[in-house]
Amino acid sequence: MGKLINLSKWALWGLLGLILSFLISCNGGQIPTNGQELEFWTMQLQPQFTPYFTELIKQFEQEHEGIKIRWVDIPWEAMESKILTAVSANTAPDVVNLNPNFASKLASRNAWLNLTENNYISPEEKEQYLSNIWQAGTINNISFGLPWYLTTRIAIYNQELLKQANIETPPQTFAELGDVASKLKEKTGKYAMFFTFVPGDSGEVLESLVQMDVTLLDENGKAAFNSPEGLEAFRYWVDLYQQELLPPEVLTQGHRHAIDLYQSGEIALLSTGAESFPVIIKNAPTIAEVSAASPQITGETGKRNVAVMNLVIPKNTDKPQEAVEFAKFVTNTQNQLEFAKEAKVLPSTVEAVNTYINEQENSTEQTPLSQALAISAKQLKESQVLVPPQDNINQLQKIIYENLQAAMLKEKTVEQALNDAADAWNNLS
Repeated sequence: MGKLINLSKWALWGLLGLILSFLISCNGGQIPTNGQELEFWTMQLQPQFTPYFTELIKQFEQEHEGIKIRWVDIPWEAMESKILTAVSANTAPDVVNLNPNFASKLASRNAWLNLTENNYISPEEKEQYLSNIWQAGTINNISFGLPWYLTTRIAIYNQELLKQANIETPPQTFAELGDVASKLKEKTGKYAMFFTFVPGDSGEVLESLVQMDVTLLDENGKAAFNSPEGLEAFRYWVDLYQQELLPPEVLTQGHRHAIDLYQSGEIALLSTGAESFPVIIKNAPTIAEVSAASPQITGETGKRNVAVMNLVIPKNTDKPQEAVEFAKFVTNTQNQLEFAKEAKVLPSTVEAVNTYINEQENSTEQTPLSQALAISAKQLKESQVLVPPQDNINQLQKIIYENLQAAMLKEKTVEQALNDAADAWNNLS
């Protein structure tokens, strides 16, 4: 009898196995569920913002019955390789947080959902976002990125160091920065600012060329920076270095070193985002006490940089409508405002930006941080992504930085460095 019961049990498991195998084969290898799961990748937002996203996801799931969100946070340095691998293997998430440079590498390969097709994003919904920011998620007339949070650079400056050099106001332009750098070095022995020329680090120097009215590439993607404006911009940076008005480490150290130098009182100005103020307050309270904020230093064009974070949706997702709905939810005005306040960043919808500026200006508690945030927000409407998304843009930066370094070290003339950079890019592209 006992043997019969055991045999019956194995027969039952065998029958269940056959049924399960049939269901799996009829469902593309997936066990069917009553609901749908969206996989959402962000870039280095845990654990600081875990409570915010936990509540955000909970609210979305309550409003969209049957949809579950699986949130995966990826370290900044690992995101590019992971998303490239996932897209190639057709295992990409349904919604992913990328910046335009990362996203553009795959946008030209048609990897992302075109948000303006099939009325995924209506013209009315598109108008809710800052138009200059929307363009950061567009390449070849394909809108692949839904704008999320933003930062604009400001200048945080050491009032005490400027005072020692009899400088009354911080520089507003690169031309003024040159004068300030000379006076500071003469009076205090300190440097004005730190800009990195390490090819794989910050793109700030590349962006400075655009601010100095240099056209980087023509409509065919060929070098356009080999021009009188380009020569002047190259000479500006080379002269600053050769006159010893830039720290020698600009050739070897990344932007992180600028923060270290500012916090130790070795440079008078720091080009950064307002979100760096709390870091300075924590790490260097005595420096923070004499620090204030001013607008981003720019060229004669008046152009200012904005860094954009987008949400993109892989074209191969099997849940495009649900993915778009979630991306729109994350980036709606209310949720953007809440995240901007939490993360000390800026929102990207028109209504959220106006509300944010009004709240900062009317705040009863005026602090250096609130001042920095207000300056940062006011720059938004005149800010843009100075180096538009394009294939091989990192290679362009590498070519220009390496040739600038060669001129700084007197291995090439400025003219030769400019010509060599243009030739290298044209041969590459």
